Amino acid sequence: MATRTRRSQRRTEALSRERIVEAAIELLDAAGESGLTFRALTERLATGPGAIYWHVANKGELLGAATDAVVAAALAAEPAASAKSPEPAGPAGPAESPEAPESAGPAESAETAGPAESAGPAEAAGPAESAESPEAAGAAGAAGPAVSAGSPQDGIRAIALGLFDAIEEHPWLASQLMTQLSHSLWETVAPRIFESVGRQIRALGVPESSWFAATSALMHYILGAAGQNATNAASARTLGPEVDRARFLDAASTAWEQLDPDDYPFTRAVAGQLRGHDDREQFLAGVDLILSGITASLPAR
Repeated sequence: MATRTRRSQRRTEALSRERIVEAAIELLDAAGESGLTFRALTERLATGPGAIYWHVANKGELLGAATDAVVAAALAAEPAASAKSPEPAGPAGPAESPEAPESAGPAESAETAGPAESAGPAEAAGPAESAESPEAAGAAGAAGPAVSAGSPQDGIRAIALGLFDAIEEHPWLASQLMTQLSHSLWETVAPRIFESVGRQIRALGVPESSWFAATSALMHYILGAAGQNATNAASARTLGPEVDRARFLDAASTAWEQLDPDDYPFTRAVAGQLRGHDDREQFLAGVDLILSGITASLPAR
């Protein structure tokens, strides 16, 4: 029995929580949430379910840990493209560009009510101090270390692009983020994102009374627009390989151009801009519009 116990301990030590979460992310990327089962996980890890349950209690906890690990890496990594402000992008259709909230007061930002406390003074504990997600420790550091250099505006753009890229790369992430923001504000993910954006808002010189509103507006836009982009990409894939993005946008643009001019004068006017727009540039243009509004409201120095 002693020998069996020692072998069991060595096996448990070799199968770390980090490796389990990594395998879960691989399954989620390959087959979505429905493809993440403990049976599939045990097969991928070549182990038994007991070894996995030693580290993770259930699928909900595993999904939360996978979401947190991807978000932590996204906030820590340099984005794939420059986070500098793009040239102003032309407006696109409603499905391509969710509008930023006109106001992000507490009534509109109920989904992020929990993390509000995390946007406090500098000495407040950041997500890096959380012990809830060891798989992400070290990857994220103190929220968003990769964006600390440069201006706060560039920092916010880098955060936005990091999350945009992560949601595009991991199609399951958007729905999990919405789930966590709606039901698990006390977990690590919401405070981690809120803290990363909030530190940059504070660095902009935004008055403390407006920290929550400004951070909420950016956070809602970033996650909403990035999530919509991922949904558009997923929908496009269902149309088959013969329908690429350019062809799809051309068809949509043509349809807009043929709308009734009395009912849709504006939509007809921008139909050509829908045809040729770049998703990433448009996404960053939306971030910059919100930043322009925030900086324009700053008190004179």
